[in-house]
Amino acid sequence: MKFTLSWLKDHLETEATVAEVVEAMTMAGLEVEHVEDPAAKLAAFSVARIVEAVQHPNADRLRVCQVDTKDGRKEIVCGAPNARPGLTTIYAPLGAYVPGSGITLEARPVRGVVSNGMLCSAAELEVATESDGIMELPGDLAVGTSATEALGLEAVIDFEVTPNRPDWLGVVGIARDLAAAGLGVLKDAGVEAVPGKFANPIEIRIDASGACRQFAGRLIRGVKNGPSPAWLQQRLTSIGLRPINALVDVTNLISYDRARPLHVYDAAKLSGGFIEARLGREGESVEALDGKTYALTPEMCVIADASGVIGLGGVMGGESTGCSEETTDVFVEAAWFDPIRTAQTGRTTGIVSDAQYRFARGVDPESQVPGVELATRLILELCGGEPSELTVVGESLPHPQPIAFDRSYVKQLAGLDLQPGRIDDILRDLGFAVEGDRVTPPSWRRDVEGKADLVEEVARIEGYDALPAEPLPPAPARAGGVLTVRQNRMRAGRRAMAALGYAETITWSFMKRETARLFGGGQDELVVTNPIASDLDCMRPSILPNLIEAAARNARRGFPDAALFEVGPFYRGDRPEDQVTAVAAVVAPHPPRRWDGAREDALFQLKGDLLALLAELGAPASLQTAQSGLSPWWHPGRAAALRLGKATVAEFGEIHPRILKALDVEGPVYGFELVLDAIPEPKKKPTKTKPALALSPLMPLSRDFAFVVDEAVPAGDLVRALAGADKQLVSEVRVFDVYRGQGVPEGAKSVAVEVLVQPREKTLTDAEIEALSTRLVAAAKKAVGATLRA
Repeated sequence: MKFTLSWLKDHLETEATVAEVVEAMTMAGLEVEHVEDPAAKLAAFSVARIVEAVQHPNADRLRVCQVDTKDGRKEIVCGAPNARPGLTTIYAPLGAYVPGSGITLEARPVRGVVSNGMLCSAAELEVATESDGIMELPGDLAVGTSATEALGLEAVIDFEVTPNRPDWLGVVGIARDLAAAGLGVLKDAGVEAVPGKFANPIEIRIDASGACRQFAGRLIRGVKNGPSPAWLQQRLTSIGLRPINALVDVTNLISYDRARPLHVYDAAKLSGGFIEARLGREGESVEALDGKTYALTPEMCVIADASGVIGLGGVMGGESTGCSEETTDVFVEAAWFDPIRTAQTGRTTGIVSDAQYRFARGVDPESQVPGVELATRLILELCGGEPSELTVVGESLPHPQPIAFDRSYVKQLAGLDLQPGRIDDILRDLGFAVEGDRVTPPSWRRDVEGKADLVEEVARIEGYDALPAEPLPPAPARAGGVLTVRQNRMRAGRRAMAALGYAETITWSFMKRETARLFGGGQDELVVTNPIASDLDCMRPSILPNLIEAAARNARRGFPDAALFEVGPFYRGDRPEDQVTAVAAVVAPHPPRRWDGAREDALFQLKGDLLALLAELGAPASLQTAQSGLSPWWHPGRAAALRLGKATVAEFGEIHPRILKALDVEGPVYGFELVLDAIPEPKKKPTKTKPALALSPLMPLSRDFAFVVDEAVPAGDLVRALAGADKQLVSEVRVFDVYRGQGVPEGAKSVAVEVLVQPREKTLTDAEIEALSTRLVAAAKKAVGATLRA
């Protein structure tokens, strides 16, 4: 929203400067975005007068001018066709930056004649979009007068209007708030009714849809349309609007002055003697004033006559009934259109007009009649004519209901210790009706619904700097730190994966529904109602698909050997407890070729990384490895799960070729997904500080065992059983052979392991080593039913 200081002073008696207005707006909650001050931009430019203009000796289209300037008489080369003796125009000295052309003036010869400055056009000063020559100013202007003063330019204030304050879309609304803030006195903005001279011959109709609740209008006949007067054109151009003609300019002025959009129709172009607001119909279209044709739907409010649709209600008028300089009879419309329907029409058509912007936020529902009356007065003043009686059809919205308001609530909620009289004065200045302990909001403040809103208004006008500055009571320190166990694990997981050489990615929590179905998702409750993109229409049931597709994108761009991970959520349902936090990783191994053909097995390397991550996260050592009951996106025989009881902590392995084909990804791809929430939290026990474990000076020893176990028993379960048999002495257990064949029963296998033993306090005797061996064999038998191979 833009306005000028002089425009503000039409409604506010004040001596405030632009800087003071901006400061008061900021303190009252109006967010000023920018102040465009032409005095600063055009400070170097001033009025000059051409004394002599002769033909350039070396150019047919140039003139050499002698010009009286504030710097004395200057010789300036000018190519404008209207450069002539006696012309008063604008002069730019050497060193000045010309905003319209983007150049800084320097003394340089033009076809052999040095130009000591420049005579400027309106376009070069950016006060017009185009011009045919240098500016022509009144001859009574004194040489040296600043360009800003000569052109009547002033600073333009641009501020952001919040959605709940559509009254700020009119200068009157801004003046009202500034008057309440003490910057001046609000002038009476009332409009006296204009008596009609004859009955309105145009019937007004509205349907029962509620798209247009009230429609006010009148005919003014015998007008003489044409260009607006200079003051009106200057007011519109100062805020970036293009003057069109007096009738249209009046509606634009009132839209910005009173936040009251209007529309004018050439009455001679209306058909059937009526105008109506109704819903659109299938197959209808309208050519709007922007020259484009829009297809209409039954959800849109339209303005129509006997010929069909002639405009989009609250959005834009139609070309067929637009006013031109030939218009002699004009119909003035002021209606109230439903904000939601108007906003939807704007989104459907792509039209964001001044009217649509205001109606979508909510125009004052009691401003129809004052809007038509003000437009009538301006049209009669500028164009003449004779008005009909005013016709009003429909009813406006009910006036806001009174709010019970205890003045002590201001102190309770905002901490401001104000007298009741001061509180009432603020509310009255803002347009609220105060009667005893009941406060009624004005018709233009539909956002005020309760006593908390009233307190906010009082605090805003009294000044946020008046709010008491009291520190919050100190909060007791939280035991165990600020972060939760899950948050700590997420941090630790990121550090661990990065240390293992993986690159972190952050992908969407959405994906294509077809992709989600490949990974067990895609349920109706996980489909996004209003997705940000058509291929992101479903909440992800796993992080793996996004990582697989990210690896594929890297491969297509010449980086095939990807190792990616992500820490984030996936979704099993639409309840809060269905959101699961996980660490997922994928590896797409495509290393450079070797002369000996040797390649590491990426699957076992991935498993090692997963186990290292689990150790970093403090997962218990009792995790069991299983290859049954896996998710269907894993390759059979090339994947496994780590479980704690019945809970699956992680799944890892090779992605099924069927999945890769569906995603158009070249394999192989390996991955894992670790559910952080499935790792039990460590028990909080009081512990004593233990000295750091030093390296033992004693020689370690190793013992080899060959155990016969059932074929279905994972080797990892055997390793964990042996490692837990004596945690003080057993430092590591390694599998070095798996044998099936002669000497091993059918359905069984022989697993050979090396147990590393590290004495701590003394060298072990043969008897102690034998006892440890007995405990190892017993632990293996108890855990997995293992027996020593004969």
